[in-house]
Amino acid sequence: MKLFQQITAILLIVLVFVGFDLSVYNIFTKRYINDTSEQMQAKSIELDKYLPFEENSEIVRIETDFKLTENLPVVDGAAALYPVFSGFVNAVYPKDSVIFDGENFTSESSLQYTNTLRAYKSVVDGGADIIFCAEPSQQQLDYAREQGVKLEFVPIGREAFVFIVNNSNPVDNLTVEQIKEMYSGKYTSWSEVGGDKSVIDPVQRIEGSGSQSVMMSFMDSTPMKKNPFGFIGRAIGFSFRYYVSGIVDNGGVKMLSVNGVYPDKENISSGQYPITVDFYAVYRKDNSNPNIDSMIEWILSDDGQQIVEKSGYIPVQKE
Repeated sequence: MKLFQQITAILLIVLVFVGFDLSVYNIFTKRYINDTSEQMQAKSIELDKYLPFEENSEIVRIETDFKLTENLPVVDGAAALYPVFSGFVNAVYPKDSVIFDGENFTSESSLQYTNTLRAYKSVVDGGADIIFCAEPSQQQLDYAREQGVKLEFVPIGREAFVFIVNNSNPVDNLTVEQIKEMYSGKYTSWSEVGGDKSVIDPVQRIEGSGSQSVMMSFMDSTPMKKNPFGFIGRAIGFSFRYYVSGIVDNGGVKMLSVNGVYPDKENISSGQYPITVDFYAVYRKDNSNPNIDSMIEWILSDDGQQIVEKSGYIPVQKE
């Protein structure tokens, strides 16, 4: 009997520690796991849903007279823009130029997808000829300069930079200044911006990602601070509108109005929404591929801009 009680006591102690560990994981660790690692970045969208030359692909398809058959620029870019540049390839490139092995594009494929972080490195190192991304981080610009590379940035579309919260958050609108003060640490409770008494958890993205670079520019050199007690409160995050509303399954998430203006296409196109950013075709100035200029000229044409617009973005023609 005594032995049974001892064993029972030991098992109870083990269960208590297991329960404690699981609680720590769910409350602390899991919330801050780096889900923007290389592996997660590569899988942040379903590549096969937006493949070119596939009957059931969700890309925008158009007929165009402009075609490339040789000296094909290798293209790469950001997750949110993958459906756009996949649509470019579908319209202009030969079918056999894209090689997808069921999970990734092979090294021989003219269409690549490595996301913003690695796309900027790839264009500098010569792995990609044209990448489609938002503005680079200072670190990415420094890397190009260290390699003696000058990059050319050609705006090809415009997008809203949005802020997102859980659907249960009673806040639907913030001002630009309120957002900056939340991320700078001045505001620490949602009650200070019209919400409940929950702690503000200002979530950031991995350094060098397109959204983090834009956020740093938005903050205009004001340092961002993490709230050490954020895990017990309500989070606020940021991204690009199309990535939130059009690609990633965002159940339970809502986009906030900023300065009283909701980030829909009409408000972005009219200029009423206050935080919009250009996205670019980026290439090395010393790249000798003869089709880079003609490809970008076509992207800025009515046909290319039609893909931009029908993919959910604001074409540069309409600015």
